[in-house]
Amino acid sequence: MKPTFDISIILIYIALITIGWLSIYSASSVEDYGYVFNLSTEYGTQLLWIAMAVFLITILLAVDVRFYEGFAYPVYIVSLISLAGLYVFGKEVSGATSWYGIGSASIQPSEFAKFATALAVSKFLSNMDVSLFNTKDLLIVGGIIALPAILIVPQPDPGSALVYVAFFFALHRMGLSPWYLLLGLVAIALFLGTLLIGPLYVSMITVVIMIIVFLLSRKRRHKKRLAKPRISLYTIVACVGIAYAFSTSYVFDNVFQDRHRNRINIVLGKVEDNQGIGYNSNQSKIAIGSGGLLGKGFFEGTQTHGGFVPEQSTDYIFTAIGEEFGFVGAGTVVILFMLLIYRLVIMAERQRSKFALIYGYCVAGIFFIHFFVNIGMVLGLLPTVGIPLPFMSYGGSGLWGFTILLFIFIKLDGHRLSLED
Repeated sequence: MKPTFDISIILIYIALITIGWLSIYSASSVEDYGYVFNLSTEYGTQLLWIAMAVFLITILLAVDVRFYEGFAYPVYIVSLISLAGLYVFGKEVSGATSWYGIGSASIQPSEFAKFATALAVSKFLSNMDVSLFNTKDLLIVGGIIALPAILIVPQPDPGSALVYVAFFFALHRMGLSPWYLLLGLVAIALFLGTLLIGPLYVSMITVVIMIIVFLLSRKRRHKKRLAKPRISLYTIVACVGIAYAFSTSYVFDNVFQDRHRNRINIVLGKVEDNQGIGYNSNQSKIAIGSGGLLGKGFFEGTQTHGGFVPEQSTDYIFTAIGEEFGFVGAGTVVILFMLLIYRLVIMAERQRSKFALIYGYCVAGIFFIHFFVNIGMVLGLLPTVGIPLPFMSYGGSGLWGFTILLFIFIKLDGHRLSLED
């Protein structure tokens, strides 16, 4: 049966890549403007990577569709080996050993580990004998997701590790209890509370809350003439919460680097340093705010061309769009990403193959986390954690990783009528 690829999502992909490249070109210094294929410039190099991405797409769409499910585990294992190898052969860039140096170029394996993990998670969950209500299966899929994140954190690259939260969307779609979402929210609350008021006060609050919950539960059960709640269970929960608070404090103080701690403290309002560690965030807000409704015009951004926003072509590429094209341009990019994620969910729901359905939700979740965190970071609502904006930020590894992630699903969707469990 002849495949039918979704044209709308391909057009969104083209639009985002085009806007991204134009923004990278605009963010270059005035002295660099010239021949667009000049490989000594970021926009010239990015154009080469885009051309190679087209070559990748051709291969992805030509490969037999069953390859992706059949070789999911081997691809995942290779990705783990590539992440572990960084501790021996890795190249340090900006304080993180997250790259392999290949001549003058660098490859970041964490960008490719995302689609590899998505394949492995989809392969495991598509097994008819697997159920997320089974503790063993839940631990296994949790391990599949956690392993690459564990290898990434000590590089240190907490931003890339954070992306693995995205797989919750796929797990939830496949029946994971919403209680786990509540557990995640409690973990976030404990984390923030520990950073704001310290582990001792958080521990005291946790104990008080557990006592109140226990007393309310005992009262409710007494009215309904049910068995009394086991105090041991509430004691264990309180102990786990206290241990988590103190471990969070330890990791924050001893594992995170100063730059990571300071960025989080700035967002929490504990530190104000617009000329130091908070400079990037402050300048990005100035650049976006100066764009107004319609922006200053292409090549006319004073913050952009004055070099006031560091890392503007990578993590802060959204600031160039906000300054030169204003609220309208920035809003257009936001709408394109929302349409991309919405379309991915629609495509996932029409799959006949369980593997393709789960993979589609993994892809949608990964793009959502990247989009949400990057925009929040640029607007100063979230700490700077080094998460690129898909298809738009400068970098070959990111562009290729996101392209592979997306077009594997486009391939699966194109053959959905011939793929059935």
